[in-house]
Amino acid sequence: MNNRKVGSILGLTSILLVIISIIVFYVLRGPNADVYLISTIFSMLSIFGILFAVVSWWMSKRLVLLIVGLLGNIVVLVVAFLLLLAMGISEP
Repeated sequence: MNNRKVGSILGLTSILLVIISIIVFYVLRGPNADVYLISTIFSMLSIFGILFAVVSWWMSKRLVLLIVGLLGNIVVLVVAFLLLLAMGISEP
């Protein structure tokens, strides 16, 4: 496989990690949800997604995959940060 095809696969994987994060959000919600586990999962998925987006751009030079992958994963990372911030504020 050439670099362009591998880069495209990594870019699509980056976008897939955003979709997986959304699915995890809807599956693990509820009154008895472990918020720290959910935010850890969000953070790990978004960091891997950002790395995949950057590597995909480096290998394939497709700017669209970089922008969509980075924006989606940065949004997930911000949601995880706000979730942790809300848990820190709400504890006595």
